[in-house]
Amino acid sequence: MQAPTHKGRGRKAAPSRWHAEVEMQVQFFDLDPMEIVWHGRYVKYLEVVRCALLDSIGYNYVEMKASGYAWPVIDMHLRYVAPATFGQRLTLRADLVEWENRLKIEYMVSDSLTGKRLNRASTTQVAVHIASGEMCFASPPVLFEKLGLEAV
Repeated sequence: MQAPTHKGRGRKAAPSRWHAEVEMQVQFFDLDPMEIVWHGRYVKYLEVVRCALLDSIGYNYVEMKASGYAWPVIDMHLRYVAPATFGQRLTLRADLVEWENRLKIEYMVSDSLTGKRLNRASTTQVAVHIASGEMCFASPPVLFEKLGLEAV
């Protein structure tokens, strides 16, 4: 089963059943010489909200390792819409949109006060069996258990 994704310009997808939001304030050390958030810092922001999402389904990185699987990020896309600045309050949102064969998470970074979108992103992670080092071509049953779904 796959949740709807963003289709077409300006159309919003239905919210995912599995999502998380985190609010944060831009710190000085996140800025580049142009006094806006350095483009590479957004990767950290994605990790912050991804961890909140994984915690919410009870399958964070510690639990993944304990279940015998690593889930490396194999693909990442970021679209910068507008810069974030020092002191600005941000809302970071992550939605789990695919899970059958991989974890695909879509992200939105927006201004907390206005709701203006600043960044849109996605990551794809695949399960790797730790003992064998082999990539799984389907998500392991433990993920479906955590999501409250029947494995396909």
